[in-house]
Amino acid sequence: MAKVTRDDVARLAGTSTAVVSYVINNGPRPVAPATRERVLAAIKELGYRPDRVAQAMASRRTDLIGLIIPDARQPFFGEMAHAVEQAASERGKMVLVGNTDYVGEREVHYLRAFLGMRVSGLILVSHALNDLAAAEIEAWDARVVLLHERPEAIDDVAVTTDDLGGAELAVRHLLEHGYPYVACMGGIAETPAVGDPVSDHVEGWRRAMDDAGISTEGRLFEALYNRYDAYQAALKILSGPERPPAIFCSTDDQAIGLLRAARELRIDVPGELAVAGFDDIKEAALTDPPLTTVASDRPAMARAAVDLVLDDGLRVAGARRERLKVFPSRLVTRHSCGCA
Repeated sequence: MAKVTRDDVARLAGTSTAVVSYVINNGPRPVAPATRERVLAAIKELGYRPDRVAQAMASRRTDLIGLIIPDARQPFFGEMAHAVEQAASERGKMVLVGNTDYVGEREVHYLRAFLGMRVSGLILVSHALNDLAAAEIEAWDARVVLLHERPEAIDDVAVTTDDLGGAELAVRHLLEHGYPYVACMGGIAETPAVGDPVSDHVEGWRRAMDDAGISTEGRLFEALYNRYDAYQAALKILSGPERPPAIFCSTDDQAIGLLRAARELRIDVPGELAVAGFDDIKEAALTDPPLTTVASDRPAMARAAVDLVLDDGLRVAGARRERLKVFPSRLVTRHSCGCA
């Protein structure tokens, strides 16, 4: 069977190939409703499938959005990637995902690969974006939206949540339960960065403690962001001579590792140890006990990022147009903090 072409559709619809193109691409010129219906009917009758490769070559853009994340195995990033994919699908786009594993060279690799494929835009969840990656973005003059994190190396459009305020909410709530102090499980000392959510979580913890007139000296513990390394760190913390009465974890994944260590050491939560996390991943409601945490509206953040990256107004006369959309955080109380 001969391949159906755009000329065939135009002939059956009684219109020009240009009008067929306007219908398929939703522009750039308007098409009368009756004409649009004829074109769509002809496409359906003939079984016409647009050549996306040819379209991409002509427009120098594809129907793809690049999404670069640190590690999809971590539930937070997996849920964020899924939300971006859903939002992109609503806009008729598909998503390519690259995992950097927190390695700067891999981030640069995916930047070059996705931008070289002429993606419609790029959504970047970057941990401490390095200067080489920032230079790569500048060189391509790409449509880039920063999601979840706002690295200092690049000043571009960003969608974030109120990490600092959310952390303060969680720590103040723990203190309101009457615990004498709250320790913090943050990141590792070598990797703090401006715009890094974990750094903001630690800063929020410090502010809440300072406001309560309580010292933070010696009460910040290092751990990687995943549950496995956090579990190992928690075994040492909870086995020490001065076990904290309450711990705020900078991620839910860390809190899950902490809860596992507490159970292994037969420490009752929340009777002997209160725990709160940050992110409200789906598993947080299923831990034992259910985890008190700080929630962000990931679906809304994903939609905002996709809308921004596809927005033709993102560039104005070649100049960057700074935008920062911050979504509020909210406290979700469950039993791990002592709430009924």
